[in-house]
Amino acid sequence: MNPTVSAAGIPGPAKSVDPLPGDGLAGQAVRSTEPAGPPTPPGEQDWDAVVRLIADASRIDLFAHVNPDGDALGSALAVGLALRAAGRDVHVSYGDDPLVVPASLTFLPGQDLLVPPAEVPDRPDLVLVFDAASSERLGLLRAKAAAADALVVVDHHASNTRFGTHHLIDTTAPATAVLAEELVARIGGELTADIATALYTGLVTDTGSFKYAATTPETHAMAARLLATGIPHDVISRAIWDTCRFGYLKVLSGALAAARLDDTAAGGLGLVWTVVTRADRQEHGIRLDEIEGVIDVLRKSAEAEVALVLKEDDAGRLQASARSKGRVDLGRVCTALGGGGHAFAAGYTADGDTPEAVVDRFRAELGAQAGTGPA
Repeated sequence: MNPTVSAAGIPGPAKSVDPLPGDGLAGQAVRSTEPAGPPTPPGEQDWDAVVRLIADASRIDLFAHVNPDGDALGSALAVGLALRAAGRDVHVSYGDDPLVVPASLTFLPGQDLLVPPAEVPDRPDLVLVFDAASSERLGLLRAKAAAADALVVVDHHASNTRFGTHHLIDTTAPATAVLAEELVARIGGELTADIATALYTGLVTDTGSFKYAATTPETHAMAARLLATGIPHDVISRAIWDTCRFGYLKVLSGALAAARLDDTAAGGLGLVWTVVTRADRQEHGIRLDEIEGVIDVLRKSAEAEVALVLKEDDAGRLQASARSKGRVDLGRVCTALGGGGHAFAAGYTADGDTPEAVVDRFRAELGAQAGTGPA
């Protein structure tokens, strides 16, 4: 008999295998039964259904999105650690090849749970996806997630396409880690220092170390619970925000030198943008995941409401990261361009385009969405 968690022995709900329109995997992707419109926070029935699925699964696969940030990987590892402590057969992965943990996250506990995409079954029993607004964000694991007997989407993005059989989506949560903490509690997991470290990483990543507008009193209350386990919050913050290789400083210098300001963009609110090419990174031996911080420097420009960084990946695609100060809803902008995200932070992939062409389309969409921000 398989070890179980708190709803052991309760049969899971029936599973649908209808294709999800528009999600690109006809015959594999499952259809959401939720109505159109913004996702609603999960209710007790949603949580209970997921706990039953976990109780009945023989193997559980947890996925973060490609090029995972602290919220995606921290949430997946936190739940993975709780499930392993309960005696479950659990594995964590994300759809990159090779599977490389971002340099700023190498301190995270539970990395022995990580397996490359090739070691995930073609038709998994149960998959939980963390912090991915659409199946496209799963990369090499997209087809395997769609073929799972049950697919649980755990997320906080308003742009989520609800591509699973079950959904734990709360757009009011400042981080997916908030939902991950709730899931850990509901499966009877103990909030150990290792689990708290992973959750705290997700929380501080997606709140910008509690700077962003989504931060609430409950956010700080969660941080207090995590800090009470004795985690080294100073070490975590230093690893995420204040540590880099020297080569990154050279890449950053070039990116800032190449930055351009268009004060007419976004209806006169302003756009500052730059590009980091693959050649720039390779010259200084810097991986794609190591340049995430470029946007945080660029966005400081007082003349621009919106900042955009185009990062050329190793396949030659341009990964666009955008930030807003609140007067433009970048979630809408980037969703219209094939990506997604939040009002203040979003992104998308522009395949086969020149940086100038990408910026032209982005600027056009900014003009269409100017004035749609939450502030």
